[in-house]
Amino acid sequence: MELYTVVEVAQKLRTTKQRVYQLIRHGYIKALKLGDLKIPSYELERFIRDSLEKDFSDLDNVTDLFI
Repeated sequence: MELYTVVEVAQKLRTTKQRVYQLIRHGYIKALKLGDLKIPSYELERFIRDSLEKDFSDLDNVTDLFI
């Protein structure tokens, strides 16, 4: 298991670190605090797997993605 920083997760998801903090705050990604926030690799994989076909534009109202 690897631990990622918020910046590393943002890079992997191709988003901003502010967006990662929002995802953590809303409970979509679980993190732990060891000095700075860290996200376990298995948690990032779970988030990606569970988030397929979801629209995260509004974190208070995540919906299915319709293409």
